[in-house]
Amino acid sequence: MGSETLRDCFSESFRSYGEKKAVTFLRKGKVETVLSYRELDKDSNRMAHWFIDLGVGKGDRVILFFPKSFMFVATHLALQKIGAISVPLNPGFKKSEMSYFLADAEAKVILCGPDQQSMIREIAPSLNPLVIPAEKPYDGIDFFRSAPDDRYHADIAPDDPGLIIYTSGTTGKPKGAILTHGNLAHDAKNIISVWEITRSDVLCHALPLFHVHGLCFALHTCLIAGAHIVMLDGFTPKVVLEALSEKQGEGSCTLFMAVPSMYAKLIDEVGEKKLNFEHMRLWTSGSAPLLPKDFERIRKIFGKEPVEREGMSETGMNFSNPVRGVRKAGSIGVPLPGLQVRIVDTETFQDVPPGETGEIWLKGPAVTPGYWRKPEETAKTFVDGWFRSGDLGRIDEEGYYYLTDRIKHIIISGGENISPKEVEAVINRIDGVLESSVVGIPDEKWGERVVAAVVTKKGSELEPATIRTFCKKHLHDWKCPKSVAVVGELPKNTMGKVLKESVKKLFPA
Repeated sequence: MGSETLRDCFSESFRSYGEKKAVTFLRKGKVETVLSYRELDKDSNRMAHWFIDLGVGKGDRVILFFPKSFMFVATHLALQKIGAISVPLNPGFKKSEMSYFLADAEAKVILCGPDQQSMIREIAPSLNPLVIPAEKPYDGIDFFRSAPDDRYHADIAPDDPGLIIYTSGTTGKPKGAILTHGNLAHDAKNIISVWEITRSDVLCHALPLFHVHGLCFALHTCLIAGAHIVMLDGFTPKVVLEALSEKQGEGSCTLFMAVPSMYAKLIDEVGEKKLNFEHMRLWTSGSAPLLPKDFERIRKIFGKEPVEREGMSETGMNFSNPVRGVRKAGSIGVPLPGLQVRIVDTETFQDVPPGETGEIWLKGPAVTPGYWRKPEETAKTFVDGWFRSGDLGRIDEEGYYYLTDRIKHIIISGGENISPKEVEAVINRIDGVLESSVVGIPDEKWGERVVAAVVTKKGSELEPATIRTFCKKHLHDWKCPKSVAVVGELPKNTMGKVLKESVKKLFPA
């Protein structure tokens, strides 16, 4: 466990950077709010006192269930200052999903948007949500303005929880990964170090704030490093490109963190335009695999190779390609400082030799102590202190790691283990294929049969039969898709991860 708390990291940043710009918030492409580090500190202090007056204290859960806004930032910071636990949730969740989260988290307070309040009141009539106006400018929201702006001195230790992030499990109910102040501080300091983030950087922030990618890897790191965050209210390719390509001296963006699907949309938006990205220092990609051909497209369009990395809700960032050094397309890079890694046989739990595939096990200061109120799930996830990632991977002769699949996605057909990623890699080589997703669906004879959903490029006339024929030339018959569906797009979550269970529904039994 790290020796620092997230609260103390933020406090040091607020003391050090004072009048420097902290966050510029853009709504629909227009500047809505600009706050310095000093102003953000004072407003989050006011929010902290407001929460204390509501009876929120150390260890209490507070659900943040409203759209991305400056209020989200101030509220999250306030909760870290008083030792309460932030529980950020996707404002698009439906009633059945929210019923589960409300029951599981047992929140003291919930903040929601106008579009979410009727649902919350229907689910939990006794829980009176605070409604955060969707379109009202931050400086016009005044319910906390009269609170004191001095620091509230809570007794917070590194092993105290600061955040619960619910994992988007493909089976069963989501699990709340607990991240402590020590976890979060170590993770942020690690990313700042390996990505060389400084007060001179300007981040274009177009990610959601209810995942570790946008909240921890982007917001936490840049605020602690003293950088300036240009925060967009959502991802709109045209607006993002305007922010990234504008050269404004001190205000020019230097950093961009995104998922592969965001890059694909940006490249489509660029088209034949000649835009200037010379001032950009670093492009990073994560949360979903980046295809080698997309690695090259990003390099060609934006002028630099992207830095691909890997992280999890439960562990923070684990691997990254180097900022200075070789960036390997298709690799998640090398372990971050302080992280121990093993690749083990899934049956014997013995380490496998380099080059062979096994499950990636992790141990380090950023790894969760467990899941919220799920001791059995926690026990299953750890073996002798090692966190079982559920990812299959390998290491090459130069120490770079590669993800090959998720254990739970492995297809077992006729007793043979089939890696969807292996089949997808073959399909993605076909001219005219944009991306694909391979899954297994129930089969009376074989247990499971292999099927593939394929997205083709605009103007392509690829037929399912052609795709199957290509697979048969490059794969054993038992690995080849028995059915292929050409679709307009793959079902994905907000971070660009393909929803495998939704893909299966494309193939009726």
